[in-house]
Amino acid sequence: MKFLSIDSPLMVFLGKVADLMWVNILTILCCIPVITGGAAFTAMHYVCLKIVRDEECYITKDYFKSFKQNFRQATVIWLIMLALFAVYGADFYLIYTKAVEFPTWMNSLFLGVVILTFLVIIMVFPVLAKFDDSLKQILKISALAAVAQLPKTVLSLIVIVAPFVLGIYIYQIIPVVILLGLAVPAFVCALMYNKLFLKIEERHAETNPAPEEEPEDDGVRIFSDAPILPPDEKE
Repeated sequence: MKFLSIDSPLMVFLGKVADLMWVNILTILCCIPVITGGAAFTAMHYVCLKIVRDEECYITKDYFKSFKQNFRQATVIWLIMLALFAVYGADFYLIYTKAVEFPTWMNSLFLGVVILTFLVIIMVFPVLAKFDDSLKQILKISALAAVAQLPKTVLSLIVIVAPFVLGIYIYQIIPVVILLGLAVPAFVCALMYNKLFLKIEERHAETNPAPEEEPEDDGVRIFSDAPILPPDEKE
């Protein structure tokens, strides 16, 4: 039957689900030591973007390739994130318990900073997974990318949080969240930021012509001297 052939839409879909399930399991396992969380999420986004682009992908090999390649920068970013989460958590506790009274404008400003931080965090691991640059530049690109496609970034935040919120209220889907709750949102996010990444890559290719003997493409592009975003980017 055609719908059971290896190239049928059904089998392609099931193949991607199986790939994402394995990516999800790898990410959970690599997050267990906690300190490796940043590298695990970076590798997850690296593989998910390759799946979105239908590029040749060996899930385990490519996952740990990115994990190893980006471990240092991802770990620094991850530790900064954990420190920020600790500070924000303490501040929210003080506000919620009214242990310290803050003016309304200060609470609003704090909430705005927290939201902005999360929007940048959503983009930082995908940017690190795809592009090779200094830590400062990676953070700058992540902030600009988050703003450049703000509606999609906000939607990405909703997509990432939704499985865990649903898991709290509908406990029957917890097994599904465990198997797909990280990788599927990452895949959906990759669908949304892929267009922007392609534009950045195209601009880099225009300003940095490839040498006559082009090296083998390893999925990472260096663009430290290229414009961060196309000037006509309106997303």
